[in-house]
Amino acid sequence: MATDAPPPSKGGAGKEPAPHAPSTEEFTEVQESAEFGELRRAHRSFAFPLTVAFITWYLVYVLLSNYAGDFMGTKLFGNINVALVLGLGQFLTTFLIAWFYSRHAAAKLDPKSEAIKSRMESGNSGNKEGDA
Repeated sequence: MATDAPPPSKGGAGKEPAPHAPSTEEFTEVQESAEFGELRRAHRSFAFPLTVAFITWYLVYVLLSNYAGDFMGTKLFGNINVALVLGLGQFLTTFLIAWFYSRHAAAKLDPKSEAIKSRMESGNSGNKEGDA
């Protein structure tokens, strides 16, 4: 249901002050910091190996489908064959990787990135919390 309420005013009472807009120099300083390097390593150490593993698994499935038709057509039970089981396995691994990444991001990436973001918005991009 649509309302006819006007959009909120820019300078309304009770609003939080606008966050500090970091400069290019502040972004560069943060990007070169050890903390940002740790964040990048934490992401890459998880994402790159899983990406390589999944692409390899996918290519094996495609190659088996193209060149090992007899194997892929092997009936396991009823009308269920190897190709169907491996194809469904592709979906399962996609969801598992997404779930693992979500857990990894919540535990390792989000706290570090939130700390960096809050320092940049407060204007203390060069200092860790408590160093200001």
